Amino acid sequence: MEFSQPDDNQNLSLTRFESMLKTNNVLFFDSNEFENIIHHYLESGKIALAKKAIKLGLEQHPSSVNLRLFLTEIYIMENKFTEADDLLNELHIVEPSNEEIYIQKASVFSKQDLHEKAIDTLKIALTLNQDDEGLSDLYALIGMEYLFLDQFDNARDYFKKCLAIDLEDYSALYNIIYCYDFLDQNNEAIAFLNTYLDKNPYCEVAWHQLGRQYFTVKNYDMALSSFDFAIISDDSFVGAYLEKGKVLEKKKLYNEAIDNYKITLALDEPTSFALLRIGHCYEKLGNDDMAVQYFYKTVHEDPLLDKGWIAITKFYNKKQNYQKALFYINKAINIDSENVIYWKLYAQINHRLNFLEEAERGYKKTLDLGNYELQTWLSRSDILIALGEYEASVFNLIQAVEFYPETAEIEYRLSGLYFKLQEIRKGHYHLKNGLSLDVEFDFILEELFPSMLNRPSVQQLITKFRERNV
Repeated sequence: MEFSQPDDNQNLSLTRFESMLKTNNVLFFDSNEFENIIHHYLESGKIALAKKAIKLGLEQHPSSVNLRLFLTEIYIMENKFTEADDLLNELHIVEPSNEEIYIQKASVFSKQDLHEKAIDTLKIALTLNQDDEGLSDLYALIGMEYLFLDQFDNARDYFKKCLAIDLEDYSALYNIIYCYDFLDQNNEAIAFLNTYLDKNPYCEVAWHQLGRQYFTVKNYDMALSSFDFAIISDDSFVGAYLEKGKVLEKKKLYNEAIDNYKITLALDEPTSFALLRIGHCYEKLGNDDMAVQYFYKTVHEDPLLDKGWIAITKFYNKKQNYQKALFYINKAINIDSENVIYWKLYAQINHRLNFLEEAERGYKKTLDLGNYELQTWLSRSDILIALGEYEASVFNLIQAVEFYPETAEIEYRLSGLYFKLQEIRKGHYHLKNGLSLDVEFDFILEELFPSMLNRPSVQQLITKFRERNV
């Protein structure tokens, strides 16, 4: 269904309609007026008002196919697929060549994940349409259905049909590149974009996408050239300056990268990404004062951006200013207590400060949030040993074995812990396992359980395995 842009007549219709709702006086509107009113409310997301307009419209024009099609649209929105399908079947009898009926039928199929049926139905609609704009819309709908099916080659072909009708259909262009990206066909994407740019040489969007493809294949010189052309085509294109800055960072041209990121700050509202990248560039240049200043600006601009808090924390960590690092990671955790990276840093910093209870809490939270790296299990285990929590350390390592079976670092620790708990047989069992896996890791015993090495049986086992490996 096609609708004209809002004009004075339409505004008058809307005013009259809303006045009627307030006064309960029934006014007459022709079917076109109702269609425009309903379309306006749907576009504005005012579904309740759209439904009222459909109800009143059908009371005044019960035979209007377009108004009944709006009703099917509401049914589809509300997942009332049976009602939508029944109404569409009725309308098909009245107007079997109305392409909008097929589009709505396809929408019903699509919402029920019947994408193949949706495609077949949209292809019927194609045969009923000879208008370029309508064809382009149908090609785009078919392309999206193929995307739902992960049939990226077919999807790309239909989006290309959109572009053949309208060279500046940038939505289709983005979708084509998305398909190439998903298929890891970066070189094919580069060839396609170069051909497209032969036809549309001042398209900043295409130059920008071409630069991204060159960046992915690590051809940084061509990426830089592409972003320059994007900027020539539109010198206010923020995205091109950001991407150019990333390329310059890769080429270690940090001052030039800073200049490009700063241009984006002048062109538009500051973005946390640009502020963070400027901070990292200054850090690479050894300008710590400017680096930390921009890290502060990053978290001020976007307190929810974890990379900003991580940058500040790591900055002070590297400077061995652990108290400040701890201060900022605590602030980050107060904002987002479910961020696993925050807890991992929290644990590491507290560990360095020898705040063992807090470090153990941090490692446990890290594990609870799904970070199952071996070092996390081992670090927590070692802290529990230092705290004298031997049974808790054993339980922690037994959980770790589920993820890292036959791991020497775990077996040596379990051996030492069982000796501590006077479970000698288990201690020997795990010591043999550890020595079998890697005899060179026996230094773990010296570091964590030095008294264990005084046992003759332990020395005999170590000597036996070392002689075997000579």
